[in-house]
Amino acid sequence: MGWNISAHKVREYSMRFASLGSGSAGNALVVELHHTRLMLDCGFSIKETVSRLARLHLAPSDISGIVVTHEHDDHAGGVFKFAAKHQIPVWLTYGTLKMVSRYMPIKHDLQLNVIDSHCAFAVADIEVQPYPVPHDAREPIQCIFSDGARKFGVLTDVGRSTLHIEQRLSGCDALLLECNHDAGMLQTGPYSWSLKKRVGGDLGHLENNDSANLLAKLDNSKLQHILAAHLSAKNNTPQLARAALGKVLNCEHDWVGIADQTQGSDWRTVN
Repeated sequence: MGWNISAHKVREYSMRFASLGSGSAGNALVVELHHTRLMLDCGFSIKETVSRLARLHLAPSDISGIVVTHEHDDHAGGVFKFAAKHQIPVWLTYGTLKMVSRYMPIKHDLQLNVIDSHCAFAVADIEVQPYPVPHDAREPIQCIFSDGARKFGVLTDVGRSTLHIEQRLSGCDALLLECNHDAGMLQTGPYSWSLKKRVGGDLGHLENNDSANLLAKLDNSKLQHILAAHLSAKNNTPQLARAALGKVLNCEHDWVGIADQTQGSDWRTVN
């Protein structure tokens, strides 16, 4: 899909993003450019989503649309009731659409837009480039958000990296990157053996060192922000995630942000 707004024009407006919360208890993210604000996923109740938006000084009426990455409850569980109540359009793959009927309100007039996992689309000021990822869902995607000059890449809920993922995320100005678990903590932690195999498998979630190895393969020369996301409450710590990513970037560990389950993150501006 072509993008015909000049870099000079788009840089008149700030591009920024913030997490409403990230983890197994619920995920949502907001990306803002000019008058357009997109949510990526919504795994919270309507009341909780409104509360978390208010923390960022946003109201439901400020949201231009919601993009859904996959059908798991912590990402899609709140999308459709929230969207129906506030008349917000939704974008999702056909595979995801086939799996989310349990979340739909009984009566609704939702605007559902089916997307191709390889094809970019635009929502007002923001271009969205979805890309497929290996995860135990029907047709999961992750996304890169762009204004034609700046790129914000998101990668969570992925069992392993691929060359396609690395190509997509290379050269981003900001990244939100899954650091779900520490391998040692997962193996000795409280999860059942079957759950350990799922989380640590090729269709599960990225381990800290795997995330660091992925990061090391990217062109990070323009990187202004990085947030570690989807941290397990039982199998990881912010300190371990920061250390893994900070070592690759040769930066102070505190420069690596955390998208927290309870507090999410503050706004980050991409210049």
